[in-house]
Amino acid sequence: MAFAPKPGCPMCGIVSEATAAALSVSPSTRSSSHEILWRDDNFTIYRETANPVSSKGHIVIVFNLHVPSLYTLSSSDLPLLVSLRDIAARLLASLQSPTSPLASPVSLSRSPLTTSQPPRVARDTYRIGFITPPFKDNKIPVTDHLHAHGYILPADRMGWWRSVAYSSVAWYDVDDLIAEIREETSNNRVRSGANPRPIDDVPDAGARRGTADGVETTDPGLLVVDPELGATSPSLLPPTPGSEEQARRSSSSDASIPHLQV
Repeated sequence: MAFAPKPGCPMCGIVSEATAAALSVSPSTRSSSHEILWRDDNFTIYRETANPVSSKGHIVIVFNLHVPSLYTLSSSDLPLLVSLRDIAARLLASLQSPTSPLASPVSLSRSPLTTSQPPRVARDTYRIGFITPPFKDNKIPVTDHLHAHGYILPADRMGWWRSVAYSSVAWYDVDDLIAEIREETSNNRVRSGANPRPIDDVPDAGARRGTADGVETTDPGLLVVDPELGATSPSLLPPTPGSEEQARRSSSSDASIPHLQV
């Protein structure tokens, strides 16, 4: 299996721990050494309590698959990155509002969180992104299992040594990564900023690529679609020429275009 769990990997251990807790029917066996805030088929998110960079809240978004590097991702993983950004933003917002149900120590059950519109909270109150190698957070020194950090400003517990990893030298903001991939695939100027843009409401924008003659060159993505929520919006896009989806649509009566009588 591609990106299978790696023995001895701390992040794989956290994912396994959260999965076991979610499957446990006995509340007494749900004890965990990490404060798991969210778990689904793609991510496990926990609150960093041992060495947070912010006293207001610091979360770590772990990919469930043992993805070794940020550079493994491709344009087809744009929906995954958008989902990461939206879930992390809502969790950080919940930490700022203690009355929110998401602020509880454990939120393992699925909810419509990932399917609602992107959060319209002030982006200048938090940061979500990746630390790019060879830099690393020396308090969370995992470099071969992809994970992102999210924290509420100010970073009052960061310290000068850790601040290097969270500075512009090593930090890759998730919005900048999404914008850069979209620019590369669509050949359009897309930049993130404080004000939301309409393209931010389209998670799959820029996820597919192809040649001018209609041949699709999109790489397989890592996103796991929840069967309870149904397929994501790529199913609404034109099918790849020669694919099974195109053949299925062509065989249906609804897909045929009637000839007009002139």
